[in-house]
Amino acid sequence: MAAPPAYSAPRSSPVSPARSLVATDLDGTLLRGDDTLSDRSLAALARAERAGARHLVVTGRPAPRVRPLLDDLGCTGLAVCGQGAQVYDAGAHRLLWSVTLDRELAETALGKIEAEVGEVYAAVDQDGVDGLTLIEPGYRMPHPTLPAVRVRRRDDLWREPISKVLVRHHALSDDELAATARAAVGSLATVTMSGPGTVELQPCGVTKATGLALAADHLGLGAERAIAFGDMPNDIPMFDWAAHGVAMANAHPELKAVADEITLSNEDDGIAVVLERLFP
Repeated sequence: MAAPPAYSAPRSSPVSPARSLVATDLDGTLLRGDDTLSDRSLAALARAERAGARHLVVTGRPAPRVRPLLDDLGCTGLAVCGQGAQVYDAGAHRLLWSVTLDRELAETALGKIEAEVGEVYAAVDQDGVDGLTLIEPGYRMPHPTLPAVRVRRRDDLWREPISKVLVRHHALSDDELAATARAAVGSLATVTMSGPGTVELQPCGVTKATGLALAADHLGLGAERAIAFGDMPNDIPMFDWAAHGVAMANAHPELKAVADEITLSNEDDGIAVVLERLFP
């Protein structure tokens, strides 16, 4: 089978620019591989906002790990963080909404996964605007630039309320681990795959679409004027919610399969390419 093109024309009519909502994932989507934002992407977002659109970051990163990037964007409004478990007000530095993952359920879910695949390594994102990322022995951060605190044993992961658990396996691929985890965990948690080496457990029923819908409602906007950009399977609920979903050229095949449009990669300013067309 031939490889998909780096860019494909829209399969449906994109949303009208008037009072539209631009929802962007960060890693692998808006951010380049070195965690920076290109001048072209920043200019395209600024142009969209001058035309009346609202930009919302919708990311798996927890609020404390997003604040520096929001500063770079000049964002003082809302951001959807923690795979939809948090709606963060950057200007007020507070969570408008958050939901935690029950720690006993999380520990049980890990046990069920290990019963199927053997030992896994876990990390957690603590709840709150100043929550830490804790990692147990053996866990390797997929983003080495993100701060984390190593704990001595797994029990230490549960000492404060958490928004999600991150899981890694020494041999299984992300797709294999995610599929096995979904089957093992069932209704205890929602299992997502948000990037290389990033399989996550979050509160049952919570997705990026959950937080995005809440944030959009707070802004008086709806899905019918929303365009979403992403690169991984955890962006599928966001694409299902928004009127128009745009996958990056570097996106996971599962997301490309449900996208209305495929743009260039995050390294090639794929978001800017689309926004420059919509907001000339």
